[in-house]
Amino acid sequence: MVEPSIALKTAVRAALIVAPDVIALVDIDNIRAGSTRPDKLPSVIMAHAQTQHLGRASGGQYLTRVFLDLHIWAIEDGAEAAQAIGHAVSVALWDAPAPVDCSVDDYQRPSFQWMRDPQPELAYTHGVATVEAAIRWSV
Repeated sequence: MVEPSIALKTAVRAALIVAPDVIALVDIDNIRAGSTRPDKLPSVIMAHAQTQHLGRASGGQYLTRVFLDLHIWAIEDGAEAAQAIGHAVSVALWDAPAPVDCSVDDYQRPSFQWMRDPQPELAYTHGVATVEAAIRWSV
């Protein structure tokens, strides 16, 4: 079994790259994990996740809560473009994505926070969507 946060990232990306409304707005190559500052726009970048190990589950399994931030960046049409991407992401992730080799016991739909770039001359719009899931896994 791969580490729970990596399993969730993989499942989230898989859900996003098959969502027609998402890929109509963001090139598939720009939906990725890594640095939160984009090199290409618009983009959805999955940052390093926060994990909270909750304990053991039945059958020798483990339970870990994963908080995954998705950074949404856009520059063209500013806030409206970024929020359109965020809306498409929220619909694509309305139901829990299905990670491989583990189970999602609890899932919280994305919540969003929107902000302007601290360098106003760049006119970036940046949003952070947080997805939360309790992942049951085994070694």
